[in-house]
Amino acid sequence: MNLAYETLCEIWFVLLIVLLTGYAILDGFDLGVGILHLTTRDDRERRILLNSIGPLWDGNEVWLVTFGGALFAAFPDAYATVFSGFYIAFMLLLFALIFRAISIEFRSKTNSPIWRRTWDIAFSISSTVATLLFGVAVGNIMIGIPIGSNMEFHGHFFDLLRPYPLLVGLFAVSMFAMHGAIYLHLKTEGSLQEHVYQWMWRSFGCFLVLYMLTTIFTLVHEPRAVQHFESHPWLWAIVVLNVLAIANIPRTIFYNKPMQAFLSSCASIVGFIFLFAMALFPNIVTASNPEHSMSIYNSASSAKTLTIMLIIAALGMPFVIGYTAVIYWVFRGKVQLGEHSY
Repeated sequence: MNLAYETLCEIWFVLLIVLLTGYAILDGFDLGVGILHLTTRDDRERRILLNSIGPLWDGNEVWLVTFGGALFAAFPDAYATVFSGFYIAFMLLLFALIFRAISIEFRSKTNSPIWRRTWDIAFSISSTVATLLFGVAVGNIMIGIPIGSNMEFHGHFFDLLRPYPLLVGLFAVSMFAMHGAIYLHLKTEGSLQEHVYQWMWRSFGCFLVLYMLTTIFTLVHEPRAVQHFESHPWLWAIVVLNVLAIANIPRTIFYNKPMQAFLSSCASIVGFIFLFAMALFPNIVTASNPEHSMSIYNSASSAKTLTIMLIIAALGMPFVIGYTAVIYWVFRGKVQLGEHSY
């Protein structure tokens, strides 16, 4: 394999976006289930929600781990800058993900109502906080963070909590809540499914409002987000397809076609991440001072490293995708509580 260095950098940028998209789609719905967890009416319904994601959630997070590993190996300078700048935020994210896992595993270890309620609250809060932090990180990368000419972060934690990143964080929470509600409609039945149906509409309403606000704010204050549209007008087709996917969600909910609604939700997530990637390219970390931004070319590993990693990825990714497909096929259908259920 003898590819140009610039081509290798671009391939790894695309692969990172693919990993991020896979994580957002797969872990997005189980984070959404966590966000909606406390909207249930009794212990049995909360157990059904946990068991709807029980066989899947840890496998879904593999995509995030792989994304982090690929970022570290392919773009080490960007990895170092992001993790040093977002250190406190990433520690909060790590604690949130840990508490999600502990809550799922510990919640049903005893029949004590107080014990279970405590872990229910921890599960819901940690899911919401994790999603919010993901969105805040995306928002900061969009508008730029204070980076010096030495590629080091020059700021504080509270510098990251600006209005636009917080808006993107709330948008992420609403999107994953909607995604999770649609997934739950596929996995539940009876009165719980009717209850979830109401939350599909409510979460979609919140999502639509925050989608419009985020879009307006981005176009007005971050015109750089559409800088590539003039030279690549075909990108408008992605915008149109994304809008159509969003518009199809309420239509399919109304006509009781939850699988189509879920696929439309997945398509909208793909569209958002693709447009985010196009807004960034060729940068991987945007600086407040554009001259100090870290591109995929000046923050990448050597050509030899990128080539070896590409070979490993070509060999390993089919197994990851195949394993994921098998797990989802095995655990398809409605949730049934059994003796060994959560």
